[in-house]
Amino acid sequence: MAKYKLEYIWLDGKQPVPELRGKTTIKSFDKVPTLADMPLWGFDGSSTMQAEGKSSDCILKPVALYPDASRKDAFIVLSEVMHPDGTPHSTNMRATAPDDPDIWFGFEQEYFLYKDGRPLGFPKEGYPGPQGPYYCGVGYKYMGSVARTIVEEHLELCLAAGINHEGINAEVAKGQWEFQIFGKGSHKAADDMWTARYLMLRLCEKYEVDVVWHCKPIKGDWNGSGMHTNFSTKLMREVGGKEYFESLMGAFDKHKDAHIAVYGPDNHMRLTGHHETQSIDKFSYGLSDRGASIRMPVNFIKHGYKGYLEDRRPNSEADPYAIVSQIIKTVSTVEQSELVGA
Repeated sequence: MAKYKLEYIWLDGKQPVPELRGKTTIKSFDKVPTLADMPLWGFDGSSTMQAEGKSSDCILKPVALYPDASRKDAFIVLSEVMHPDGTPHSTNMRATAPDDPDIWFGFEQEYFLYKDGRPLGFPKEGYPGPQGPYYCGVGYKYMGSVARTIVEEHLELCLAAGINHEGINAEVAKGQWEFQIFGKGSHKAADDMWTARYLMLRLCEKYEVDVVWHCKPIKGDWNGSGMHTNFSTKLMREVGGKEYFESLMGAFDKHKDAHIAVYGPDNHMRLTGHHETQSIDKFSYGLSDRGASIRMPVNFIKHGYKGYLEDRRPNSEADPYAIVSQIIKTVSTVEQSELVGA
């Protein structure tokens, strides 16, 4: 029997966006454990804004298992929060998100790395040089000495965990970076994104660096942080067509307020119509247009309106479960229509 370290992680009850929590238990197994071997566990919900002290027990239900390369014989156990009677907790957004295996999602997670209350590379007073050279930049004067070390270690941790990490790059503002996560199926994509966020937060502890997910931490003429969400339905990949696309965009326009409601807090600070965004109160789409709400990739029309689309409105702090849930809801209004059924 070998002992394994199992780090159970879950989302707490913080509003408007939950934060990650985690704790470790040690269990013995006679072989490498699988998700089916993971037991239910509990925690004090009164300490995570998920219960009152007089009835504080909440249950952790394992839903995904990830090898943890930062520890020997270890796994990360992503869990849903349940009530003791087995019903989903009101903060359990994963339980409300449809698990559609045919819709694919790719998240582009932007974030800032902070130390001593300011982005890495910012002087104690004032600002660094203006935006321009930092995007996909190289060299100490642009990148500093620690940021690339962090993002490279994070990449390796994600790959070792089996997360479909697709790439990294420095972003437009100094101290701002991005990583991309792709998943086939709504739950898989969102599970991997939350776990990747956890790995980044935990990694930064040893460098005494904070991860700032807020969509506009630096006011003024500095780019905000988004989580552009690429999505592709089976119909988009296999059938496509201008008629289906225009119906889809009509549905996204009709439900734009419902999307904005779950696309992250303070998005009005980021979606201004500047810095490669559309205004928060408008909906638009365009070919290769990074100032549109929905961007069509350069070859989307050429390929018969087939492939994937990029929703540029979700911000860096948004809950991936809420994003995929709303996109699926809007897409389903079109795919269930007489147009598609004809």
